[in-house]
Amino acid sequence: MKRILCSMLAFWLVAIPANASENYIAIGDSLAAGQTPYQEIDYGYAGLIANQLSIAGQLSFFSKELAFPGFTTTDVIERIQEPVAQPLLEQATLITISAGANDVLPLVARDVAAGMISYNQISADFALNRVRKQMIVLLDELKARAPQAKVYVMGYYFAYPYVHANQKQGAAEQISKLNAILEQQAHQAGAIFVPLYDDFGLDATTYLPNPSDIHPNLEGYRVMANAFLRTYTGGQMSIMHMPRANPLSFEEIIANQQTIEQDVATARVALATVVTLFEGYDKFL
Repeated sequence: MKRILCSMLAFWLVAIPANASENYIAIGDSLAAGQTPYQEIDYGYAGLIANQLSIAGQLSFFSKELAFPGFTTTDVIERIQEPVAQPLLEQATLITISAGANDVLPLVARDVAAGMISYNQISADFALNRVRKQMIVLLDELKARAPQAKVYVMGYYFAYPYVHANQKQGAAEQISKLNAILEQQAHQAGAIFVPLYDDFGLDATTYLPNPSDIHPNLEGYRVMANAFLRTYTGGQMSIMHMPRANPLSFEEIIANQQTIEQDVATARVALATVVTLFEGYDKFL
């Protein structure tokens, strides 16, 4: 199933005229893939960035085929090492990465109804250290596999605005530690860190409308995309007008992919039939 969903995120490949500048590849977890608060896939911050660059005439190609919900740093490393990733990375001039949260957040136990969260600090510290080590590997891999690309490492926001106020500070400290690690490793690797924490704050219920889910809505993704564009352009570009939301469930995306595959198979059969007919006609002559 993961393989099918990874391949069908190729649905989000966009081709733009060749005189534009950036070949943009989004890498990472559910935020890079564009998961909504309701188990769907939409533009996400990467799609909004690509859309804005396209409007500005600064995009040649965009793909988030290398992003997938639930990816840990290890999953991301394995994904960019796959053969399918090589042509994308070799031509990439711009890469954004969201990775690290899924190494840490599964350790957080939530009681949504009670507005409570809990975690083990020792386990969290081990997970954060693993993120540090894996980000070194990931960024080194990208240096080798995407030599033309400028790499941006996206920070993370506080994902628990619905918990009680006295619960927030401890969890916020863990997100701050994660962001500090991502920023440090980005700088050491010559990449650029994009801070998001202050854009959301501790009470971002407007951007995180589902108390049971940590993913932002389209407006939240716009905030993330603008944080990137602020860093990328020095504040000269931002998203003012949003495209219409177009969320697709995983079931819908799989159905679309299956339809495409059936159409391709039908076209191949038709082509083979035409070739056979021409071969027979040539022999008759």
